[in-house]
Amino acid sequence: MSPGCAPAKVNLWLHVGKRRKDGYHEVGSLIAFALDATDELTAEPADALTLKVAGPESAGLSGEADNLILKAARALAREAGKRDPGAALTLHKSLPVASGIGGGSADAAAAMRLLNEMWELDWPLPRLAKIAEEIGADAPVCVWSRPAAVEGKGERVELLGAWPELHAVLINPRQPVSTKDVFDRHDSAGGKSANRVRLPLGVAHAAEAITLVRQGGNDLEPAAMAIAPVIADVLAALRAEPDCALARMSGSGASCFGLYDGPQAAARAAARISKAEPGWWVMATRLGGCGEE
Repeated sequence: MSPGCAPAKVNLWLHVGKRRKDGYHEVGSLIAFALDATDELTAEPADALTLKVAGPESAGLSGEADNLILKAARALAREAGKRDPGAALTLHKSLPVASGIGGGSADAAAAMRLLNEMWELDWPLPRLAKIAEEIGADAPVCVWSRPAAVEGKGERVELLGAWPELHAVLINPRQPVSTKDVFDRHDSAGGKSANRVRLPLGVAHAAEAITLVRQGGNDLEPAAMAIAPVIADVLAALRAEPDCALARMSGSGASCFGLYDGPQAAARAAARISKAEPGWWVMATRLGGCGEE
């Protein structure tokens, strides 16, 4: 993966506990990253920090002032003692905005990796992940962009020793969902402790991984579906495909994913759903794995 590649984050499961004093929630999540569904960030030397946004999903961003990319760049510059940091950043935005697949956090993490290289800091990823904690709950794991179990508010990242590549279909129904609204509705139903699913030391085969993923769930699904009922339609469409092994919402929605037994099955499902629902963002992709190191 190039430093400027920002892959979509997929919560294979997401268990949510009570709200903490800092406003975040305790979570337990198993996360993978899409190899084909990505944003791309480039950087050129410049006298000041600037950001240009292009690409098919660029219209969904609210503007430079609110962009997590610039926030991440400034955080890295402060840590490095750069008083006048410079970089001309360009984001090619292909992932839907406010969609539960970590697009903003992934973009911010890519900015940190890219500038770490361009500014010749050569800091290791654990140091970047620590800085990323101030960017957002998803940002630390997005610095790594590899299969991981996440706890705390998202700052405790345990990289998996082995995990297989999985074939998936990602769908966003083009209805942005506010993360805050979903969590508020979830809290109104009563808090609980984030359920923990014990992970084996390594998982080698896709069938074993899918069996493990079935043990979890997404605690935010009911709240998100109450706000955006179309999520139920997305899950139904994924599950209606004959080779769908599992379908679930990612993050706080509205994006959902289905797992399939091979690339052809995923491609067929994506093609049929795209034809039936031309207004949805639909993509067949691979969720990256990792081997024993």
